[in-house]
Amino acid sequence: MTTSNTGNAGGVEPAVRAELARLRESIDNIDAAVVHMLAERFKCTQQVGHLKAAHQLPPADPSREAQQIARLRSLAENARLDPAFAEKLLNFIIAEVIRHHESIADRRAARTSCRPALSACAPK
Repeated sequence: MTTSNTGNAGGVEPAVRAELARLRESIDNIDAAVVHMLAERFKCTQQVGHLKAAHQLPPADPSREAQQIARLRSLAENARLDPAFAEKLLNFIIAEVIRHHESIADRRAARTSCRPALSACAPK
């Protein structure tokens, strides 16, 4: 187990504590921005999911996903971020988007199949 002296206020110089606080505040702000950006992204992908479901398109689009991965890897390289990390992150996001799209399609299919016989779909 590793230990850190950053929690020991008496053993850390005030300038170091101040710098840690400044950096951590920046990290917290960036984390908040990332969460808000992901929320906006998922709002858009939800709309894509509804459009796909309405037109019986498959939840996954391997060609688009491959293009996005290549694009993100390039962006990561330009930003001096590990492209493998960026790809793992995007793959995680894509998997969640596909899961959402499948759920949207399933709900739409259930609603559509229940329309002709509403009594058959009513809770018992």
